Amino acid sequence: MLTQIKLFFERHLALTAPTETTDEKLQLATVALFLEMMTMDDKVETVEEDLILQLIQQNFSLTTEQTTALLALAERQRTQATDYFQFTSLINKEYSPEQKILLIESLWKIAFIDGVLDMNEEYLVRKIADLLYVPHTAFIMAKNRVNAEHKIG
Repeated sequence: MLTQIKLFFERHLALTAPTETTDEKLQLATVALFLEMMTMDDKVETVEEDLILQLIQQNFSLTTEQTTALLALAERQRTQATDYFQFTSLINKEYSPEQKILLIESLWKIAFIDGVLDMNEEYLVRKIADLLYVPHTAFIMAKNRVNAEHKIG
């Protein structure tokens, strides 16, 4: 009788392993923030899309199919999100301070790539930097490094 009860619990109530690893969740959170940055100025340009693909390839070793799936899932997560906390909380737990600064730099790159820094884009980078506890000096230095590459005033 005990064996049957145990078997029942193992079959019907056993906790299943999570379908996503922490790395996959971090990739999803990061790409969702990239996509949010791309749409902040209400214009999605090809150069922004190309840069996001390049950033994904630089940061994660993914195949084309994996990248496509990640982008689709990140877009779905981004549009369903009510705030940025679901993305930044995981990043805060897992990323080093240096990785957070690199993420802020990537967001600046997306903001600057079209040649115009929209005030909504700047607001988003500042907001994400605050949520990630990136020091203000690191935030400004990242902006200046990227701005020097793109020569925007």
